Amino acid sequence: MSIKHFLQFNDLTRDEIEHIFTRAKWIKSQFKDYKQYWPLVDRTLVMIFEKASTRTRLSFEAGMQQLGGSAIYLNTRDSQLGRGEPVEDAAQVISRMSDIVMIRTFEQSIIERFAQNSRVPVINGLTNEYHPCQILADIFTFIEHRGSIQGKTVAWIGDSNNVCNTWLQAAEVLDFNVHVSTPPGYEVEPERANLYGTDHFESFADPMEAALGADLVTTDVWTSMGFEAENEERRKDFADWQVDADMMKVAKADAVFMHCLPAHRGEEVSAEVIDGAQSVVWDEAENRLHTQKALMEYLLLGKV
Repeated sequence: MSIKHFLQFNDLTRDEIEHIFTRAKWIKSQFKDYKQYWPLVDRTLVMIFEKASTRTRLSFEAGMQQLGGSAIYLNTRDSQLGRGEPVEDAAQVISRMSDIVMIRTFEQSIIERFAQNSRVPVINGLTNEYHPCQILADIFTFIEHRGSIQGKTVAWIGDSNNVCNTWLQAAEVLDFNVHVSTPPGYEVEPERANLYGTDHFESFADPMEAALGADLVTTDVWTSMGFEAENEERRKDFADWQVDADMMKVAKADAVFMHCLPAHRGEEVSAEVIDGAQSVVWDEAENRLHTQKALMEYLLLGKV
C-alpha cells in the first residue's frame, strides 16, 4: 500500500473515515472487554512535540502500546530539531527508524515538509491550522450518542481556530452543516481552512442564531496556544460568545455539547453546561484513544 498521511481531515475520503469509525467501535469494544488486540507488534510510533499536550500524548502513546507496538516521545527542545536541524533531514532519519510519526507543532508547512521527506505515514497531532484527530474523535462520539452526523447541524461558537477549520473540512467530507459565530475580526478565513466554496457552512453574527436548532454545540478556549499575548483583548472581544444554558436551550432538545479541552469554565463555556447532562466531553476525550488507534491501524495495515 502506498504511503498515506493524515495532515488534514480531507486527506481521507468519506469511505476511509467511515471505515476508521467502524474499526474504532470494534477496537473500543475490545478495550472495554479487556481483550488483547496487537496488530502492530514490533511497530514503532515516534511522537514529535513542539506544542504542549496532555490528551494527544497520552492517547497516542497508550494507544500504540495497546496495539502491541511502542511509542517514543521526542520534544523539539531536547532534539536536534530544536537546534536548527532542517525538517527535511529529520524526516529522512526518523522515518528510517520508525513505522509511523505523529507531529504536534505550529505551522502546517512544517508537517507538510516532514511528510514530503518521510518514508512512513505522518499524522497531524495539531497545527495552527488544523486538528484532524480531534474531529475524528468528536464525530465518532456524536455517532455513538446520536447516530449518523450526515445532514445534522453543528454550531461552532467562538474563535475560528484550527478546530473550527477542521469541522468545516469534515462537513464537506461527511455531508453535514456547520454554523459558525465568531466576534468581529475573528471570522473564518476560507483559504486558511482550505475551503473554496461550500454548501455546508454558514456564518452568524449572533451566536444564539448559530446555535438555533443545532444538533451539536461546540467551542474551544478563546486564546489558543501561541496567542497568549492577546489573552486580555480576547477576553473582552469574546465576552458574548460563551456557551451557557440559555444557548443550549435554543439548540435541539437532545443536542450534545462538546469541547476539545482543556476548558476554562466561566469563559467560553459555563460550568453548568460542561458539567451538565448534555455534555459528552469525557466520552469525547476518551475517544481520542480509540479513533487514533483505528487511524494508525489503517495507515499501517490498510483495511482489515
